[in-house]
Amino acid sequence: MSKLKKALVTMVAALSVVVLAGCSNSSKKENTSGTPKSLNVQFVPSVAADKMEGQAKPLEKMLSKRLGIPVHVTVSTDYNTVIEAMKSKKVDAGFLPADAYVQAHKQGAADILLQSERYGLKAPEGTPTKKLVHTLRSEILVRKGSPIKSWKDLKGKSISIQSPTSTTGYIFPVAELKQKGFDVKRNCKLVTVTGHDQGVLNVLNKDTDAAFVFEDARNNVLKDNPKVKSQIIPIYYTRPVPNDTISVVPSMSKAFREKLAKAFISISKSKDGKKIIESVYNQEGYIRAKDGDYNIVRKYQKIAEEVKK
Repeated sequence: MSKLKKALVTMVAALSVVVLAGCSNSSKKENTSGTPKSLNVQFVPSVAADKMEGQAKPLEKMLSKRLGIPVHVTVSTDYNTVIEAMKSKKVDAGFLPADAYVQAHKQGAADILLQSERYGLKAPEGTPTKKLVHTLRSEILVRKGSPIKSWKDLKGKSISIQSPTSTTGYIFPVAELKQKGFDVKRNCKLVTVTGHDQGVLNVLNKDTDAAFVFEDARNNVLKDNPKVKSQIIPIYYTRPVPNDTISVVPSMSKAFREKLAKAFISISKSKDGKKIIESVYNQEGYIRAKDGDYNIVRKYQKIAEEVKK
C-alpha cells in the first residue's frame, strides 16, 4: 500500500471515530434529556383486560394531540409488572394506587405526578355526593342484625380481606385496629378474596362474618342485588386513604412533567375525556400532588407489616 493510500485510510478511520462519537453523544443527549419522543402509559385492569384496553385506547389520541408525540396505552397483569416496566424505562407513566406508588417510589421507579379525584360518598348509605374528593376510606361491613356492633366484637370472627398490598382491603383497617390494641391476625380468621365485591358477597352469603373493603364497595353489587345496602351495613370507617396516582419515571424532565400534567387535567375536563377516565377507573378528574401526601400510607404499611410477623 502506498504511503498516500495509508494516509487516506488513517484519515478516514479517524473521521469515522469522530463522527461515531458525535452520533453517540447526540444520542445520549436525546436519551437523557427527559423528554420522550413517544410516551408509554400503562394501566392494570379493574375489569377484563381486553375490555379495559379497548376503553383506554381513545386516550392515546387525546394525549398525543396535546403532547405532540405518539402515545401508546397498554394494560398489565399487576402493579408489580408496571413498577418493573417503569424501573427499566419501558413505561413512562403508570396508573398506580397508593400502596403501589409508595413501593415504586421507594425503589426509585416512580415519582408522583397527579392524584385522582372521585365523587365523595354520604355515610352510611354510600350514595355519591356532588363534591369531588381526593381520598377514600376503608370500611368494615357486617350483616344487618349481626352481633358484631363494633370492631371490638370481631374477636373470633371470620373476615374477608384483600391481599396484604391493598390499602383499603387490608393495610388501613389492619393498622388502625392494631393501634387500638386489636391484632386481627391473632384474633380473627382471615379469608383472602380477590375483589372488594367478593368481600361484600362473602358477608352477604354468610361465608364470612365481616369484610374489609373500600367505601362503599356495596355499590359494585347493587346491579345484582338492589337490596344489598339494607342487608349489609358498615360498622367502622378508617382515616382517609390518598387516592390513586398517575406516576412518572424519575428521569422525566420537569418541563415534560408539567406538559403531561396539563394534558391529563385538560382531558379530564373535556366531555369525551371524562367518559374515558370514568369507564376505565371510575375517576372524575386529577389534581396536583406531592410525595408527602402518601406518608400516612408508609406509616400504616409499617404497622401492618408488624401484624404479619
